[in-house]
Amino acid sequence: MLRLAHFAVALLASLLAGCGTPSQPLPMAVSAADALQIRGWVPEALKTQVGIAPVTGGQETNRWWGSKVSAEALQLALDDSLHAVGMKPLLPEPVPRFELQAELLQLEQPQVPALGVTVGAAVRYTLVDKADGRIVYQRRIASSDEARFSEAIVSPNERLRIANERALRVNIQLLLRDLVTLRP
Repeated sequence: MLRLAHFAVALLASLLAGCGTPSQPLPMAVSAADALQIRGWVPEALKTQVGIAPVTGGQETNRWWGSKVSAEALQLALDDSLHAVGMKPLLPEPVPRFELQAELLQLEQPQVPALGVTVGAAVRYTLVDKADGRIVYQRRIASSDEARFSEAIVSPNERLRIANERALRVNIQLLLRDLVTLRP
């Protein structure tokens, strides 16, 4: 009887390990320490003057397997990050001068998550001056990061989620570091 109980627990754990785990926006956003550091370098022309267009690309996580990044999750992470560094206005009025467009082009994941998981992400960012439609900044930013086995021992999908979030956090940090060098 005890052996049957152990088998049932092991079966349940393996089933749960197969469940899809969607990436969350908060871990993808820049950390408070990074935001504080970047905030001091934001040019006057970009302070509270960057709005975000709806993010394109991305994919919903399959309920049964894997971990993906939805456009909505990336949108929220970008929104939080721009807000944290002082580029996004607190209120919708007045309308910001610039619009940031983002398209998640690629999320490169291993077919079978192993002990350590490395994920690569590529996002195309475009910053447009809404007054005249001029493109102020455009770049495809590629980044990668990993999650180690010890961070999610039971679930390879959880390791995949952690690696997704870290790769996109690095991607957003690279974007913000580029934007502070602009002089629009």
